[in-house]
Amino acid sequence: MTGIAGVGSYIPNNYMTADQLAEISGVPEAVIREKMGITKKPVAGPEDHTAEMGIQAAVRALEQAGISAKQLDLIIYIGEEHKEYPLWTAGIYIQNRLGATRAWAFDAALRCGTTMMAMKLANDLMAADCAIRYVLLAGGYRNEDFIDYQNQRTRFMFNLASGGGALVLSRELVDNELLGNSIVTDGSFSEDVVVPVGGTKSPLTQEHLKTNRYKLDVMDPEGMKARLEAKSMQNFLFVIRDALEKSGYTQADIDYLGILHMKRSAHDYVLQQLGLTDDQSIYLSDYGHIGQFDQIISLELALARNKIKPGTLVVLVSAGIGYAWAAQVIKWREKE
Repeated sequence: MTGIAGVGSYIPNNYMTADQLAEISGVPEAVIREKMGITKKPVAGPEDHTAEMGIQAAVRALEQAGISAKQLDLIIYIGEEHKEYPLWTAGIYIQNRLGATRAWAFDAALRCGTTMMAMKLANDLMAADCAIRYVLLAGGYRNEDFIDYQNQRTRFMFNLASGGGALVLSRELVDNELLGNSIVTDGSFSEDVVVPVGGTKSPLTQEHLKTNRYKLDVMDPEGMKARLEAKSMQNFLFVIRDALEKSGYTQADIDYLGILHMKRSAHDYVLQQLGLTDDQSIYLSDYGHIGQFDQIISLELALARNKIKPGTLVVLVSAGIGYAWAAQVIKWREKE
């Protein structure tokens, strides 16, 4: 049995407001606020490096768990590949910075689905290896660095923001138990959203830097949109219902939904399809989309606002380019 012992997040002090985003992108402020659902979003400051933000979040999660880093057995880095250095294992760096001398570490990646995937991975590892008692999932995200606000093909990613998140998982913890998990990936979308240069296919050049080719881009906007419309919400709702079924529940049992930031109409559609009210989720209009950490931030906010109480059935759900959809069911503690 695996449960969540600690939750932590890190949000930079710098923000981009809706009016600032409108000014640099040319998108009307009313569209940004009402359709895109962005009031403001945190952006990285000079010292807000990717793994560093994960470390700040990890310190908070360890404090909440009431354990020291020396008690950790495993650290899984769940942040982005865009980090302090290329070709670098950030999990080992986090291990050293925290002083987790008993732990071993590695990096995991499934873009914005990484946290959901890593929860399953950690749960399965603890079930298979009785020596693993405490696992830290931690990392940061600042893919907003790769957004060219003049490129309207990437408009749906203008909500990308910066921040970090962490979870401490404990073996045989009755409280906040991890139940069913469901993941769907569809490789037919794997080359739709990419940074087109900087890899082995097209090594980075000075011309690429001058022309912003090193930013995220969408290869076939209309084709991707049509294919996503046929599959995305179907898969999104499937992983939620599948994870619930694996847990012995149905969507009627959901008390709180921790969901990534998406346009307001899509958020409302998901709630409507699941029979949920606005009060059973939090719309992250003041945060934008901090990748795989939206669910951790939502969980932390819900706890602070008393939306999650003893006995609450929580569902966390993500979707990420690639494309991947994933959900995790958690039964919050039964007693104070």
